[in-house]
Amino acid sequence: MRIVLVTLFALWGAALAQGQVTITYWQYDFRSKVEAVNELIKKFEAANPGIKVQHQTFPFDAYQQKVASSIPAGQGPDVVNLFYGWLPTWVKAGYLQPMPAEYIKVLDSEFSSLAQAAKVGGKLYGMPTAVRSLALFYNRDLLNAAGFKTPPKTWDEFLSMAAKLTVKDGNKFTQLGYAMAPDGQDHHLVREVLIRQFGGRPYSDDGRKVLYDNAAGLKAFTFYTDWLKKYNVGTLGNQFFPGNNAYRDAFIAGKVGMIIDGSFAIGTIRNGAKFNWGVAELPLEKAGGRKINYGSFWMHGLTPLATGPKLAASLKFLEFLVSEETQRYWLEKVGELPARKSLIKDPKLTLDKVYGPFVISLSYAKATPFVDEIGQRKVMTDAINRVLLENKDPAESWRIAAAEEQKLLDNFWK
Repeated sequence: MRIVLVTLFALWGAALAQGQVTITYWQYDFRSKVEAVNELIKKFEAANPGIKVQHQTFPFDAYQQKVASSIPAGQGPDVVNLFYGWLPTWVKAGYLQPMPAEYIKVLDSEFSSLAQAAKVGGKLYGMPTAVRSLALFYNRDLLNAAGFKTPPKTWDEFLSMAAKLTVKDGNKFTQLGYAMAPDGQDHHLVREVLIRQFGGRPYSDDGRKVLYDNAAGLKAFTFYTDWLKKYNVGTLGNQFFPGNNAYRDAFIAGKVGMIIDGSFAIGTIRNGAKFNWGVAELPLEKAGGRKINYGSFWMHGLTPLATGPKLAASLKFLEFLVSEETQRYWLEKVGELPARKSLIKDPKLTLDKVYGPFVISLSYAKATPFVDEIGQRKVMTDAINRVLLENKDPAESWRIAAAEEQKLLDNFWK
């Protein structure tokens, strides 16, 4: 659906009168996404000869710092890619401008409910090409060799399988049943999945109060840390295998029976794994228990640098990036799920053995209302690591985490 406003058509007319308009698009350096955007830009420019798009990428660890130093100085992108969890901080810092109000109607009617997290204070600050959820990746060959014909449906089954798949040679692990990754996706697993499965809630409805510092929250947290301390799933992925994504790399190398990862990992695993593997929905706390998942997305937003003719060109490019055609291509190229309801409901996608578990889980996935994604992630990973690496009492570590995160929330909202 074309939703450019009449005023934007006027701006575009002015742009054509001035000749070609050049806009800049920034994203972090993730190979499949970079390759996909390069191809999309070629297609967009061919269909829109009056617009040229400059594509720049940066290492993930330096990306936010580059945005923070460039945009206030009047330099940088017109259209920028950002994780939804960064949005409140970016809006507060002035890195983004709201999209025209007419786009809200399109987001509300045509996009996954997860995309509502692209709003702050009732204003829309961008739109996603794709959405994500979590699932259990498993090495079918290792499970079958250990006598398991199907992946686990409950956490008890998961722990039984993980223990049997864990192999040691003396004091050295040679194979893990599960590669724990607090800074991978496990911090989301604890916060949004386990806490809710065990009867708790991570935050108040307005996102201003930490609610997990109670019996249900502690039970969920202790249950997770006991995977290593008590149930013998193996060890931390980064202590077992080298690399920035050690848990995933170890799985791809055939050294791990199971990992929990996002749908964005499908392409990497598909290209690297040389064994039979599968995907299943996350295990439940008990048979018939509550289904919960964590959902997230990267979105495309407009910076304050996009003004006049550049604003019209930027909106046109952003619309192209979130179009149905682009989302179909994105699924094939990157492996991330379409953000549009019409594409997610495609039976072929729902029934797909790889994509299906992710698509099904979108209907019950929650997107954490971050105000400081980096800080809140650190609170949770620190809490886990205090127990796993420093042997701190889980109750004390959990109390510290709740106090630290509440302070982050208070500082943001005051």
